[in-house]
Amino acid sequence: MINRVTRGRVFAAVAVTGVLSVTLAACSSSSSSDSSSEAPAASEAPAASEAPAASEAPAGEAIAVSLITKDSTNPFFVAMQNGAKQAADKLGIDLTIASGKEEGDDAGQITAIETAIAAGQKGILITPMSVNVNDAIKKARDAGLYVIALDTPTDPPDVVNITFATDNCLAGEAIGQWAAGKLDGAKAVIARLVIFNDRMVSVDYCRDNGFLKGMGIDVVDPTIMGDEADTGTYTTGKGGDYEIVCLEATGANEEGGQKGMETCLSKNPDINLVYTINEPTAAGAANALKAAGKTIGTDVQIVSVDGGKSGIENVQAGIIGATSQQYPLLMADKGVEAIYNFATSGTEATVTEGKAFFDTGVNLCTNEPQDTVTVAPQQDAQYCLDNAWG
Repeated sequence: MINRVTRGRVFAAVAVTGVLSVTLAACSSSSSSDSSSEAPAASEAPAASEAPAASEAPAGEAIAVSLITKDSTNPFFVAMQNGAKQAADKLGIDLTIASGKEEGDDAGQITAIETAIAAGQKGILITPMSVNVNDAIKKARDAGLYVIALDTPTDPPDVVNITFATDNCLAGEAIGQWAAGKLDGAKAVIARLVIFNDRMVSVDYCRDNGFLKGMGIDVVDPTIMGDEADTGTYTTGKGGDYEIVCLEATGANEEGGQKGMETCLSKNPDINLVYTINEPTAAGAANALKAAGKTIGTDVQIVSVDGGKSGIENVQAGIIGATSQQYPLLMADKGVEAIYNFATSGTEATVTEGKAFFDTGVNLCTNEPQDTVTVAPQQDAQYCLDNAWG
């Protein structure tokens, strides 16, 4: 699925108030639904040095860039596409938007990468589906394109030039810490609703194992899901016993979330804590729990990651107890800016100090803050709604 977005459209400028520009370092050699939501304040996002202002593109020379997302239906990726459109219009870039047909469509992303190479574009922004797209990315870089991963780091990270993303491990850890605090020593009977059961993808294993780490449950290998003990004790907060009932693949959508939750409930109807990969999955899980006669917020707690408008509205409504908010418009804006700067002045974006990527920040959104949360700022639902996308 490929859509060409030409220059000249009028889009509202991306609101990035309080977040400083990407740090840039000189490169020694050259290589061939709009949203107005604000990014997190500087005190709540990783600090970065002010970058030099981007100069105008040389007269008559178009800079062409592709944004390749996992799909074009998930509100997160729609928001990212809007952010890229806004940034491209601001800088006078010819932007092509492409995506897989659905989560897991490696072939669709590979086709879009090959199209960008054939078109002689300057760069690619991609939310990589899996390691199966690595070879195509390498071909793009060999052809002189500057390639940036958004949201989902590649495995290994150096497959791309740089990644702009949420710290997904930390996002998962924050909701795990919150869940342990909310349990207040009670036994945790846990359902985990992830994306895949046939592959290990960084955003999937990082959030899921981050959640376990936040709970204080031993993780054997942070890059593998499901190798931890099914029963034991969690240690965060007052600590207590835990039982993991299920680890179900959902495709990261509402329908999959509902089916996955139904499967988990068939295994154990006493589940009282549900981890979900994202908020559409959480909404599906909530449907299944309600149909089973569960009172969400009392009988069972749901935690998630995303920070989109509908997800935060579910926090306000008490359906999601806590969710980690990320900022896809900021990822896209900074990614487009980085390719522009590389194409016009040969400067390369640099990672956040101490990390293998540029961290675009995370806040934990909840109306019931817990003292056990130490890895991210806690904000109420209204704050997060004011900063939501979608």
